Amino acid sequence: MKNLSRLFFVAVLLMSFSTSNAQDQNNPWAIGLGINAVDFYPVGEDTPQGDYFDEYFNVTDHWNIMPSISYVSVSRYLSDGFTFTAGGSINKIKKFGSTFDSDAGEDVTNEVNDLTYYSLNGMVSYSFMKAIKSNKFDPYLGVGGGYAWVDDLGAGTLDGTLGLKYWVNEKLAVQAQSTYRHSFEDRLSKHMQHSLGVVFKFGGTDTDNDGIYDQDDACPEEAGLEIFNGCPDSDNDGIQDSKDDCPNTAGLAEFNGCPDGDGDGVMDKDDKCPTVAGLKNLMGCPDADGDGVADGSDNCPNESGPAANNGCPWPDTDGDGILDKDDKCPNEAGVAANNGCPEVKPTAEVVETLNTYARSILFDTGKASFKKETDQVLQAMVAIFKEYPKADFSIEGHTDSVGSKSTNQALSDRRANAVRDYLIANGISADRLTAAGYGEDNPIANNKTRAGRKENRRVEVKLKN
Repeated sequence: MKNLSRLFFVAVLLMSFSTSNAQDQNNPWAIGLGINAVDFYPVGEDTPQGDYFDEYFNVTDHWNIMPSISYVSVSRYLSDGFTFTAGGSINKIKKFGSTFDSDAGEDVTNEVNDLTYYSLNGMVSYSFMKAIKSNKFDPYLGVGGGYAWVDDLGAGTLDGTLGLKYWVNEKLAVQAQSTYRHSFEDRLSKHMQHSLGVVFKFGGTDTDNDGIYDQDDACPEEAGLEIFNGCPDSDNDGIQDSKDDCPNTAGLAEFNGCPDGDGDGVMDKDDKCPTVAGLKNLMGCPDADGDGVADGSDNCPNESGPAANNGCPWPDTDGDGILDKDDKCPNEAGVAANNGCPEVKPTAEVVETLNTYARSILFDTGKASFKKETDQVLQAMVAIFKEYPKADFSIEGHTDSVGSKSTNQALSDRRANAVRDYLIANGISADRLTAAGYGEDNPIANNKTRAGRKENRRVEVKLKN
C-alpha cells in the first residue's frame, strides 16, 4: 500500500507537469500567499474524528491556524481554463478532533502537543469564470496530489479542491479555497486544509512594449494600437500600416489610406494637379471649358476646342461655315462642294432648285406681303444665293389673268421686289439682284382652270450673265 500510494502521487505530478507547457494566455504565471488552516475532524472517520463535512465550519474547536503567512503557491496557466498549481504550507497542530466528556456531558476538543505540519502539493484546476460570464468571480475545482508531514511522519495524499477567486483588478485577486486531503497511509490521518490569501498574476510577454501581449499581438515586434491587434498606424488616419498604401501620410479609407488634398476623387499620388480640383479622366486636372483638354495643356482654357488644335476652336475666317483647316479658300467665302472656295456659276440643277423654292412662295391675297409659312422657303433661297457670291440673278413676278391687266402688272412688280428686298435684308448684295414684274403676259398654264391660275401666280429666278 505504501509503495502504491507513492507511485500514484508521482504519476499525478508527472501528468500535471507534462501539460504545463501547453499554450498560455496573457499573464500565464501567478503567485499566491496566505494563511492556511488544517482540520482533522470532518473526514468520515470514527471518534475523535467525525463524519464527512460534520461541523465543517467549527473554526474554534477544530481548525489549526497559524496566524502568519503559512501558504505559498506558484501557478501556471495551461489552456482552455486549466491551470497547474504547486504549493507548500506550514502549520502547528494543537487540535485533533473531539471526544465526549461524560462528566461534562459535551464534546471536548482533543488537545495535542504542538506538532509541526508541512505539506507540498500539485493540482490541476478548472476555472468556471467564462461559464458564468463573469470578469470578477472565478470559481474553480481542482484535483491533484501531494505529500504531508506531521513532525517526522509523512504520507502521500490525493487531493480534491473547491475554491473561489475574486479579481480586484486584472492582476490581483483574493482567493479562498478548501481541499480534502486523502492519505494513503495510516500514519497520516485524512484531513481538510483551508486557505485564504491573495493571488498576483504576471508573466505576459510584450516585446514591443505597446501594452498588447505577444500572443495577441499581430505585430509583436512593432509597437501598435489595440484596435489593430497591436499593429501600427504611423499616420494616425485610422488605417493600419499593413493595409495603408500611404502609411506615412494621413489619407482616406476609400483610397487605402492615401490622401486627396483637393477633394476631387483622385488621390494625390495619381493626381497631376494635386492642389486644384479636377476631373478623374484628366488625372485630376481641371478643364474650365469642358472640351476634354486639361487647362494646363489648353491654349484656350476658357473657350472650347479640340485637342488636335491644343484646346482652341478651329477658325472660320471667311465665315462660310467651312473651317479654315478644311477651307482651300479660307479668306473667301465659298461652298462645301468646292472645298470652301466660291463657285462662280451655279449649275442648272441649282437654278431649278431656286425656282422650286420661288414658286412655293405664298403671298397674302392681292398683296405683296408674305404669309408666315413662307419664311423657311426664303431662308433656303438665301443660303443658295450665299453659295454663289459672284453670280447675279433676276427676280421675276407673274400673275394669273384675273382682274385688270394694269393691276396684275403692278402686283407682279411689287411681289418681285418684295422677294428682292428680303434677300438684300438677309445679306445678299443688292448689286447682284434685279426685280421686275410681268403681270399676266407669260402664263405657264391655262388661266381658265383653277389649277392653271395657281401655277401662273408665281415668282421665278433667272441666272444673269
